[in-house]
Amino acid sequence: MGPDFRPDEAQETIARLAGEVLDGDADTPERLWKALGSAGLLTLAVPAGLGGAGLGAPETAVVLTEIGRRAAAVPALSTLALGVLPVARWGTAEQQRDLLAGVAEGAVLTAAVAEPADPLPECPRTTVAADWTVTGVKTGVPDADRAHRMLVPARTAAGGVAVMVIDPASPGVSLEAAPGSAGVPLAGAPGSAGVSLAGSPGSAGAGGYTVRLDAVAGQPLGGNTDGRCLADLHRFAIAGACALGDGALAGALGLTAGHVRTRQQFGRPLATFQAVAQQIADVYVTARTLHLAVVAACWALGAGRPADDDLAVAAQWLTAEALPALRTCHHLHGGLGLAADYPLHRHTALVRDLVRFVGGGEHCLQRLGERVARQPG
Repeated sequence: MGPDFRPDEAQETIARLAGEVLDGDADTPERLWKALGSAGLLTLAVPAGLGGAGLGAPETAVVLTEIGRRAAAVPALSTLALGVLPVARWGTAEQQRDLLAGVAEGAVLTAAVAEPADPLPECPRTTVAADWTVTGVKTGVPDADRAHRMLVPARTAAGGVAVMVIDPASPGVSLEAAPGSAGVPLAGAPGSAGVSLAGSPGSAGAGGYTVRLDAVAGQPLGGNTDGRCLADLHRFAIAGACALGDGALAGALGLTAGHVRTRQQFGRPLATFQAVAQQIADVYVTARTLHLAVVAACWALGAGRPADDDLAVAAQWLTAEALPALRTCHHLHGGLGLAADYPLHRHTALVRDLVRFVGGGEHCLQRLGERVARQPG
């Protein structure tokens, strides 16, 4: 018998609670982020000894999907996928206390995984010297301007690869804002359809900051320098981005389905026209397939099983299929789909940023092809 991907009782409870908080009365991204923390939704993967639930990637993905469903502008990708999950798995007890203890109160974490022209390098050009100081350039770092700590992959003097923990406020760190799809850096700009926040997708996606490091003091996460910590960081990054994109596409589908059910044309709801029904059915198939790929990948991560193949499939589906499906959603909205202040635009901008974050369609297709080519037989 194969794995059962149906959500368990805990995951159903998490999804329901996340929906209630996200659809609540928080009127700014900052208040929404604090409300998520107060509800315990930011500490699901934090060890129980530090006040968390001690859960893992599948439960974190549920929260990210609900956030994406509303395109809420909170630093969830950076804090949960790029921060909490790798620190909970690899951090020493002291590092976990330093990095995770404040998450429930709204502390933001992030990771600088990308470098110029390389979204997820296995051998970073950024270097760490023998005295554990880090030098290099990172791109597209979400929420770097307000992160409590930043994880920075770097190549060691001995030829290994470490994930360095640095303080973004340290001497030698400089930040340069890079606009996301909505034209602003991903640093808490408003934009959640579920909580009536107008604006861009903000922290939800991946425009981020260019971070320059000049001999910045740091320490290796978990003391690991053989690349295993970096490999897990990349896995969590892809899983988190795909879970957020899964929710964003599902939310766009919901908006579109509601529109074609209620919008009248020639005295009939749009949904009764065969061409409309066929197009929205295609979007549904795309959304459900992406969801299945994300759930399979996160299940494997949570179960400690090999997840790279499933992650590659999820990333390819996000980068190749999500944006065409969103264009169909805009088309089915007619003129309303062109209105810049309509919530659908926030979903599309978020997915565009996430596609860039994981490397784009050609990059993901190449990575998936390489994995297929290495399969025996």
